[in-house]
Amino acid sequence: MTEGSYHRPVLVNEVVDLCRELPAGVVVDETLGGGGHTAAILTAVPHLRILGIDRDPEARAAAATNLSDFGDRVRIASATFAELSTAIETNRDFIGDAAIVGVLMDLGVSSHQLDDPSRGFSFRFDAPLDMRMDPTSGETAAELLARISQDEFVRLLRVNGEGRFANAIASAVRNGRPTTTGELVELVERVVPIPARRRGNVATRVFQALRIAVNDEDRQLDEGLRAAFGLLASGGALIVIAYHSGEDRAVKSFLHELSTGGCHCPPELGCVCGAIPTARILRASAVLARPDEIASNPRARSARLRVGWKLAA
Repeated sequence: MTEGSYHRPVLVNEVVDLCRELPAGVVVDETLGGGGHTAAILTAVPHLRILGIDRDPEARAAAATNLSDFGDRVRIASATFAELSTAIETNRDFIGDAAIVGVLMDLGVSSHQLDDPSRGFSFRFDAPLDMRMDPTSGETAAELLARISQDEFVRLLRVNGEGRFANAIASAVRNGRPTTTGELVELVERVVPIPARRRGNVATRVFQALRIAVNDEDRQLDEGLRAAFGLLASGGALIVIAYHSGEDRAVKSFLHELSTGGCHCPPELGCVCGAIPTARILRASAVLARPDEIASNPRARSARLRVGWKLAA
């Protein structure tokens, strides 16, 4: 496995430019993947070291190979977002007295995970319905479908944007009990009318909803954002790249709450509640990929980068 089996890092120039502004210290790459962002940062910013984290053992193995030339400037560890604090303590020998000056979170699923049929992330292959980012632990998507109620599945689908056919899809899937990706696609296609299939594969949101549920991504993101910002030194940057609207809304809301101190006073009155901001956001809108990057790397089309700088207490 090489970096080529993982997606090209998106918005890499923007991430590197942000890291150039950081003081000497340790950056935590919480979504290491094949090590693309980490390699770019270590190459361009010599005063930084990186603790790279990924829950996927295949990603960690690939990154270990791809980053071997950086020696003791990088450490690779196994953890989820919610386990960040534990990962920091476990790797104190690497961090030492250095400050955590940056945390990078490149959300979603990697190209390697999508392109490996055995992982069950994609409807392009007929494969076991797995979808675990860590294939050594937890329940598979097939096991999840066999366990949850129809109402729970309808809720998952609606949260992920499949509102119109959620009930029909949930009923068909629950009754069909699919164990492969091909069986799941077939069940979905049975209940979605042909005219509704013209805007892309009808299984896209179903697969997304299952992947998020199997990997507990909503809770992981919420806890991961809070843990990351809490560990940052003053002046440090929380850099997050999201790929679908639900993730991006969660990140935007989190950073807005920090930048306002939680103030909800009417704008026309100004703040009278005494809220104290703890972050400065880079800008209100997300940073998007440039047309030339999208042309060479289509995955960048949906990327949304947001940044919060931690203010001194």
